[in-house]
Amino acid sequence: MTERQHDMAKQDRSGAESLVETFVDAGVDVCFANPGTSEMHFVAALDSNPKMRCVLGLFEGVVTGAADGFGRMRGTPAATLTHLGPGLGNGLANLHNAKKARTPVVNVIGDHATFHRQYDAPLSSDVAGIAAPVSGWLKVSESADDVARDGAEAVQASMSPPGQVASLILPADTAWNRTEAQAKPLPKISAQPLDSTGVERAAAALHSGKPAVILMNGVLTEERLTLANKISQKTGARIISDTFISRMRRGAGVPEILRLPYFGEQAAEVLQGVEHLILVSSQPPITFFAYPDKPNWLTPDNCQIHTLVERDGDVDGALEALCQAVGAAALAPILVQPIRPDAPKGELNPVTVGQSLAHYFPENAIVVDEGGTCGAGSAIATASSPAHDWLMLTGGSIGYGLPAATGAAIACPDRRVINLQADGSAMYTVQALWTQVRESLDITTIILANRKYAILQIEFARVGAHNPGPKAMSMLDLTRPDLDWVALAKGMGMDAWQTDSAESFNEALDRSLNTPGPSLIEALV
Repeated sequence: MTERQHDMAKQDRSGAESLVETFVDAGVDVCFANPGTSEMHFVAALDSNPKMRCVLGLFEGVVTGAADGFGRMRGTPAATLTHLGPGLGNGLANLHNAKKARTPVVNVIGDHATFHRQYDAPLSSDVAGIAAPVSGWLKVSESADDVARDGAEAVQASMSPPGQVASLILPADTAWNRTEAQAKPLPKISAQPLDSTGVERAAAALHSGKPAVILMNGVLTEERLTLANKISQKTGARIISDTFISRMRRGAGVPEILRLPYFGEQAAEVLQGVEHLILVSSQPPITFFAYPDKPNWLTPDNCQIHTLVERDGDVDGALEALCQAVGAAALAPILVQPIRPDAPKGELNPVTVGQSLAHYFPENAIVVDEGGTCGAGSAIATASSPAHDWLMLTGGSIGYGLPAATGAAIACPDRRVINLQADGSAMYTVQALWTQVRESLDITTIILANRKYAILQIEFARVGAHNPGPKAMSMLDLTRPDLDWVALAKGMGMDAWQTDSAESFNEALDRSLNTPGPSLIEALV
């Protein structure tokens, strides 16, 4: 094709083709998709652009969860493609998690052709109304001539600090109509400028000599943890992360940070006596749920709350300025020293699973944690493992782990992804295993199979409900029949092993970590 022919082809294209080209030019080169009839022209546009990678998910919750994992690791958005309101609705749970994680995501949501709306077809719905609760930016492209510009705005909006979900609704005729419109990438939106008043107040609180805590959220990079560690050394303030963090660097050679406990009583105990609470991209801690006759506000009554930097602010600049203000810049950070324990023997339980993982832990891994009540053993045991990134369930909507691991592996193909996965929540998005096999992703999935909704058994007592009888307990139990995770995985083309001892788990984990591609280990704990 000559240059002139190429230019003419670009001028004679569908709205969908203009959108895909806009995405690729803006660096959005992966689309997680579960399309339907109204999205067929967008599918054709994906096919015609060699720079766009298309990844099929067999359920929209896999699509949106994968985009969350991808965005957390890449720091830039992937696109999703879902089918009208019901398809989008199937993906809302993991878009909720992405919203809470402040992950950049760009949704393309198909809709009926503009002239077909009047007929109330069976799949007609209020697509914008469904998308709005999880979207920081939302728009409907009413014309093919608008699509490229709207797409550029969606990418820019998704990257608005610290990141958000941007949703673009694409009616079918807007996608298939022809256009000559083009749109260049828009400039990245900068974080809110440093607030010197916040730095001064935080520094004064730290200089007061009274017990202080710096509570951190957002993406906890090694650089941010290093600055916080220096401030802690100089002032005696404790550095604590929120219970659930979108992404955290941890392990050997990285400063350590305490994680605020999940249960309110334990969190309140950690914060007892604190007189200054300094917030870094966070908010005052509260309980995950309300409980009868238990406090839900966890900050001590006499504690003063100071905001160093909001979520949309210059987090790095604020921490650097505070480090300078307290005279800690010249200090060397205290780093976690490497420890690789011996492989465990005997009983298989959450503790020995963690010990085995720490023994075999690969360099620069990515851990996606949806381990539920059984995941703590691995989190504790791997604190001194080779430095790695740890992704957590930020929004509480389960079924996040398998899809997020899928997206993280696509974002970072040179790194092993380890998915710590509770068995109950894995069933919400088990279809992600198929995508992992199809894409040949280096993922080790560890199913922590206790065959119950253990957290709900705990919460049943905490909310003050009556002593559970057989009917109530059956709602919190995953037996009769037992889930067969080896059969489920193999049915989707994945190697899998069931383990019931530390020795058998060691063998399976070693094999999985040293074999390219995805595999699954069912750990009967």
